[in-house]
This record gives sequence, C-alpha cells and structure tokens, in this order.
Amino acid sequence: MKGPRPFNIRIFVAEGMPDGLRLVEKSNWVGLGIICPRGRYAAVKKRAEFSGSGIYILVGQEGEDGRPTLYIGEAEKVRNRLDSHYAKKDFWQQAIIFTTKGDPLNKAEVQYLEARLVERASTLKRCQLDNANNPQRPSLSEADEAEVAGYLDEMLSLLPVLGIDAFEKTEAPTTDQRIYYLKGKECKGTGFETNNGFAVASGSLARSSIVPSLVGHRFAEVREQLIKDGVIVATEGKLKFSADHEFPSPSQAAAVLMGRNANGRTEWKDADGVSLKEHQAREAEE
Repeated sequence: MKGPRPFNIRIFVAEGMPDGLRLVEKSNWVGLGIICPRGRYAAVKKRAEFSGSGIYILVGQEGEDGRPTLYIGEAEKVRNRLDSHYAKKDFWQQAIIFTTKGDPLNKAEVQYLEARLVERASTLKRCQLDNANNPQRPSLSEADEAEVAGYLDEMLSLLPVLGIDAFEKTEAPTTDQRIYYLKGKECKGTGFETNNGFAVASGSLARSSIVPSLVGHRFAEVREQLIKDGVIVATEGKLKFSADHEFPSPSQAAAVLMGRNANGRTEWKDADGVSLKEHQAREAEE
C-alpha cells in the first residue's frame, strides 16, 4: 500500500503582510485556497477570488477543552455569505475558503463538500461545530461524485498544512511504531506517538472519577467533553475509549486516563518498562 504522496504548495502573500490575505495553490490541482483573517476581510472582499462559488470554514479560538470552534458553509458567491457572517457571527478570527482557478464549482458540488466536511468533523470530534444543522449530501451522478470527492481529498491534504487538524483521522500505528502502556488506579491504557501529539487506543480504560485537585483544570474539561462526545463511554461500570483519540501531549492523555495530573513522558512505558522520556532522550543522542 502506498503512503502519502508528496506535493508542492505555493503561498502568495497578496498584501505583503505575512498575517494578511494569502492565496494557496497546490501542484496539479485546479483548486484555490484563500486564507483571510477577519481583520482584513473588509479591505480585501472585493477581490475576484471572493466572487465565485466555494466552500468555507470559519475558525475560532480554542476553548477550555482545547478544541477550536469551526463553522462550515458553502456558497454560490462566497462574498455574500461571508458578508453575513462578518456582520453577525462573533466567534471567528479567520476564514479559509476553497474555490477554483478555472470552471466554478456548481451548487450541488459545494453542497456535497459542505456535507462531507460536516460529517467528518462531527465524527472525529476534534472541534466544536457552530453549525446548527447537519446538511445532507445532494444527489450526484457516480462520475460527478468521484470528481468532487477528488477535490475533497486535495482539500483535506491542505488543511493540516494551513493549521486546521479538525478533519484529520487518528492513524493506526505502523508495524514499526513503538507502542506504550499505562497502568494506574482503575485505569489501563495503550497509546502511541503521532505527528501532532499522542494517541490513546480504543478500548483503553479511564479512571471512573477524578481527584479533587483536578477539578476545574483544563484536563478535567477535556475529559468531560470526551465523555459528552461519546469518545469515552460508560460500560460495565468502567469508562472505556470507544475509538482511538489523539491528544496534543502524552501528559494530557495520561491525565485523562488517570483522573489526576500526570507526567505522560514517565507514565507511558513500552512493553519492557522503558518510558517515553527515556526513549526520547536516547533518540536525541543518536
């Protein structure tokens, strides 16, 4: 099975400001990405890139549970929808838009992209969705769906490069990847390092309650949100991970499982009892 395909991107800093309007192109792709800070929208919205059809994501800051707030939408004329959100929605600081450099996306195609992104975000639970409804996929011919699904794949490959990880699945560890284990009071976990942090494997058990000192802590907020989202479920008197879940650090992963503050680099150990910290120290010397 082939791994990820390398690609080139070109980022044009349209206003000469690194934090201003940026246009993103990808090698061998007809799409065009637009990164627009809210503070620059009024000044740049009359540009031609905002006049076509497209899919857009409004991005807000991370909440107490560490997840950003996103709104996903579609439009036949992106500027019209963003004008409304600029006037009425307070939470967002940045808009990421995907349109095309050639033939425009039609209404059914942008509706399909919107539905697929909302489905993915709802399933992965790596963001707070501001969308009130779950849009349905429109009816497309097999050929049209294959074409727009290809456009979606290109979008999904670009979003992490643009700093949006909400649509990224937690990949299963490869055969040569080191597996770590954690044991504590009422908890037992399996995990592995990822490109963006540390993942806890499905089936891992979390402690049924947290210690008083963790109440009000960010890790407690993360834990409660995972329970609310169904990532951690109560079964047979235990709290069990229903799916693999990626945390930004091994310490947050350990704290959620153990119900207390924890140093994940020392708590997570391989099958021989060697800690993550020890492995990282050895690798740093190689």
